[in-house]
Amino acid sequence: MLDWEILQWIVLIVAGYLAGVLNSIAGGGSFLTFPALVWAGVPPIMANATSAVAVLPGYLGGALGFRQELSQLTRRQHLQMSVVGLVGGLLGGALLLVTPAELFSQVVPVLLLLATLMFAFGQTLLARIRRSNQPVALLPGLFVVAVYGGYFNGGLGIMLLAMFAAAGMTNMLLMNGLKNWISFIISLISVLAFAVAGKVLWAEALVMMLAATLGGYQGAHLSRILPAVWVKRFVVLVGLVMTLVFLLRS
Repeated sequence: MLDWEILQWIVLIVAGYLAGVLNSIAGGGSFLTFPALVWAGVPPIMANATSAVAVLPGYLGGALGFRQELSQLTRRQHLQMSVVGLVGGLLGGALLLVTPAELFSQVVPVLLLLATLMFAFGQTLLARIRRSNQPVALLPGLFVVAVYGGYFNGGLGIMLLAMFAAAGMTNMLLMNGLKNWISFIISLISVLAFAVAGKVLWAEALVMMLAATLGGYQGAHLSRILPAVWVKRFVVLVGLVMTLVFLLRS
């Protein structure tokens, strides 16, 4: 019979690996990393912080993959969006740190459900936004999304894409590049805040990070075999199940 501690590490490694696979194909990896950490006995706020560390390199790798598209932006545009992302992410991270643990546990099901719905209906939302002729201001919209992303990472990518579309952007390659870069900026500053506050479990974060990196590499090959729609449906199912589980826990 497996020792309980060994079983916990196995679950964290598998969750990190599968999160990397999902993120490389359709996204939604945080639906696995966060619940796995909570299952392993990590308090929800620390689990959220540790999960953010685990997925951080994937954002940077994604941004580097779109560096040609990102070069279309001026230095001023890069600076403005990066600063707004930093400030919003820091504020979101700070809000998480001052949130009582019991209150955050009660909020988690709502956040998971919101992220799941955004993931499930994000493309429909993007299409509707594109058909409207009422663009929103980019930087204020980015700030709001950055605060959310600093507080809770789930669903951040699709929220950024929706916000870019609402601001009038149409180049999906550029939007995806920005999504990864801004996600990296938001997560980096919030992770630094979590680290200073001692909310990151570094051993767990490193193990899951390495597993996610391997999963992301192999997921790129699997994406040529597995239909993305199947993966998306699986992620939505996992998100709904996790929402129910955390609702019952709270």
